[in-house]
Amino acid sequence: MSNSKTIVLFILTICFLGATASLNAQTYAKNGMVVSSDRGSSAVGVSMLKKGGNAVDAAVATAFSLAVTHPSAGNIGGGGFMVFMNAEGKTTTIDFREKAPLAATNTMYLDADGQLIEDSNHMSAKAIGVPGTVAGLYLAHSKYGKLPWKTVIQPAIDQAQNGFPFNWSLYHDAQYFSKTEGVNTFMKTYFNNKNAAIMQPNELWKQLALAQTLTLIRDQGPDGFYKGKTAQKIVDFMRKNGGIITKKDLAKYEAIEREPIKGSYKGYDIYTMPPPSSGGVALVEMMNLMELADFKSLEFNSAAHLHLVAEAMRRAFADRAEHLGDPDFNPNIPVTKLTAKDFAKKRFQEINMAKASPSDSALYGRLYDSDNTTHLSVMDKEGNAVSLTYTLEYSYGSQMGAKELGFIFNNEMGDFNPQPGSTKNNGQIGTAPNLIAPEKRMLSSMTPTIVSKNGKPYLVIGSPGGRTIINTVFQTTLNVLEFNMRIDKAIEALKIHHQWLPNQIVYEKNLLSPDTRKILESMGHTLKERNNMGALMGITYDAEKKIFTGASDSSQPDSGAVGY
Repeated sequence: MSNSKTIVLFILTICFLGATASLNAQTYAKNGMVVSSDRGSSAVGVSMLKKGGNAVDAAVATAFSLAVTHPSAGNIGGGGFMVFMNAEGKTTTIDFREKAPLAATNTMYLDADGQLIEDSNHMSAKAIGVPGTVAGLYLAHSKYGKLPWKTVIQPAIDQAQNGFPFNWSLYHDAQYFSKTEGVNTFMKTYFNNKNAAIMQPNELWKQLALAQTLTLIRDQGPDGFYKGKTAQKIVDFMRKNGGIITKKDLAKYEAIEREPIKGSYKGYDIYTMPPPSSGGVALVEMMNLMELADFKSLEFNSAAHLHLVAEAMRRAFADRAEHLGDPDFNPNIPVTKLTAKDFAKKRFQEINMAKASPSDSALYGRLYDSDNTTHLSVMDKEGNAVSLTYTLEYSYGSQMGAKELGFIFNNEMGDFNPQPGSTKNNGQIGTAPNLIAPEKRMLSSMTPTIVSKNGKPYLVIGSPGGRTIINTVFQTTLNVLEFNMRIDKAIEALKIHHQWLPNQIVYEKNLLSPDTRKILESMGHTLKERNNMGALMGITYDAEKKIFTGASDSSQPDSGAVGY
């Protein structure tokens, strides 16, 4: 099929679904909305809504589709979190974060002298955690979906089997892996077509091995991944490449349902992810601090406004570094204290509105996910909402995979503290709550969030962005709730990031004025620029007009909001 015919076929497919789609701009719909990192995958989600499915069906179908169309982060080889609110306002979460294998130890990445072997916890088969995505999506669907399991996974199989138009983002990735020395053999040929050449933009990319893996999951549920042929192939890969995941690790893995973190902001209720995500606790703590601010005297994006936001971030991230980890291994995490309004009042009183606070270097805080996570937001006409964030950790995870399986493994073990007791200014920390232990889930910064108004979903938001996820979700939520911004404007507005240590404000260049930067520096802040932060996917719902409004971040050229 020619490239021009391929493009026409893709466009007609979207039109056939009866969907309205945005190209990184705000779009509207009456019956439901899906926003993800790939417009085609968003359209898959909408097709589930049109079949009579609900937001969970659409989210699960979209997530499996992203495993085909967005392999840098969409996955069946990684893990993540889902926040779900039903039409009656009842909210729950699904934790499908990866786990450490049974053979894992807290010194597994150290040499004979007790020093960290460089990058061994990121770029080796030992860096692969037990994947959680398949179990998590199945748990969510089995408890809260409406359509048959086979129905929601079939579109992803079709995309892998029949192919979809190779986009420019994938083409750039393919060029990188083909030309870079030291890249794993799997990635060298991952993007090749049947002629053993790199796929070209708009050429149909078929992933037949992945289609077979997805078919087993369709027909056997989680057993099609965690047991049987697929499990054996995973274990064979581990043995061949020095990994430590066994059949027992795969068979024992379980996703878990947890109570959400709940906060409030000026009449809105905020529902977000509990530990092992650190995002929910930090988000609610920062929103509590903002609720105490006098925004009548703080003009948006003024130096005073940004100073206060940075100081809130500094405090939340200091608390995060000290306390948070897997709750199944840290039963005394002070979640109630950290998210309490009274605690925020004490923290707020410590803020000097004219001067930057010091950051205590006795502990060193950092976030744990890399920039290559992905997020999707869904709302349906019945009033159900899903916020789902999942990841492989680095872009393309461990950059390792088995050719006969067709998917890429995560490198999430790198999110644990690798060297007990060793805390360094380069970002390595060794505090106890997040040390490696068998079957432990590593700490995460993913922050899928749903905000309700009058007991019904109002805002569904989330983002990739690694060390910036919590803060980009925080600022976007604040933009909508406090400054009454449209969702697209809230997503595109200037974002800053402070993570306690290193003691600096990271900001999006070309969005912060030089004058404001100089004022912040005069207040004692150190500033560092970067191109952009996060890639937010959001939906708001106007209950009076009964209209969904969706938008995706313009930094993600292939993303899009699709509704009908």
